[in-house]
Amino acid sequence: MTADLETSARARPAAKEVVRYVIGVAIGVIVLVVLVGKRGELAAALHQFRHASYPWVLAAIGAEGLSLLGYAWLQRRVLGLSGGRVTMADLFLLTMANDAIANTVPGEPAVSSAYRYRYYRRRGVSGASAGWTVFTILIAQAMGMSVLLLLGVLIALASATTASAAGAAVLGFVIVVAAAAVLVRRDLVLRMIAALVRGVRRVTGHPKGAAGERIESTLARMREIPLSTRSTVGIVAVAAAVWFGDFGCLLCGFGAVRAPVPWGGVLLAYGAAQVAGSLPVVPGGLGVVEGSLAVILMAYGADRVAAVSAALAFRLVSFWLAIALGWGCVGLIARQLRRSGPAGRTGPDIPESGLEQTAEV
Repeated sequence: MTADLETSARARPAAKEVVRYVIGVAIGVIVLVVLVGKRGELAAALHQFRHASYPWVLAAIGAEGLSLLGYAWLQRRVLGLSGGRVTMADLFLLTMANDAIANTVPGEPAVSSAYRYRYYRRRGVSGASAGWTVFTILIAQAMGMSVLLLLGVLIALASATTASAAGAAVLGFVIVVAAAAVLVRRDLVLRMIAALVRGVRRVTGHPKGAAGERIESTLARMREIPLSTRSTVGIVAVAAAVWFGDFGCLLCGFGAVRAPVPWGGVLLAYGAAQVAGSLPVVPGGLGVVEGSLAVILMAYGADRVAAVSAALAFRLVSFWLAIALGWGCVGLIARQLRRSGPAGRTGPDIPESGLEQTAEV
């Protein structure tokens, strides 16, 4: 009886995630339909794909590939600063798999972060280095996107669009400063996380015993990993380059559907769509990214059908193709790890806690 109750208790959170996932997909589809408008325009956009420029399609795939390669390099650089070593080939494979998980699995961003953490550990990286890498990359990505948004707002302002964009520029600046403060003074943030873990242990009793102590000791070691100002700037620059590679895929999408690029607002539209799509309710920003991107592009002078066509072409490569290839990489990684066995998991600081359990995708 007790075992049945425990099984039911474990199943409830999973059921909630599935329900949230289904609702998120429904919301994304509704948002796409509402924002895009009439079905005839969507049909016209799809019709343009029949006359797509295949060199530009290949260029879009290449731009997205460079973005993913940049993310692999970002991981390698951050791991190297903390003493971890993983080959670029392995990290690129991980990047592809992680991208698919982030865009399709409920529970983001926890699941994809836990998946990367577990992969680092299986490759012999210490718990402190793996956790520090995941944490640092998340902050660097936020800063890179903030830089891109600021640049987009400045270009939009220079194009004399609307005075209200000045408020967005101020907000973007605040985000950049806040993210930089978190990255530079990450020791304070890690202390806050450790205090939160201790507080949760006192109230709920979880994580229990040695697992909780290992988590706290790992957080303490993460605070000791140095990050100079020069390294910070380098990491943020690579993170921004990753976003710009993805933005290049959007620009190639315009070429693929033979549509002119609304240069005054295309960067701002891309950044705003990515921020809107990062909301955890809708998996992978399905519908939200396409719809908001098309609407903002139209606001900056793009033809309605051309805006929808370019947005769909961009997402076809950066979302759907990435998911298809990424899940193949997930299977390949699982096969590699089964062959290698637990040999890569060395060291006494492996936290057999919720983080690794969540990573079991």
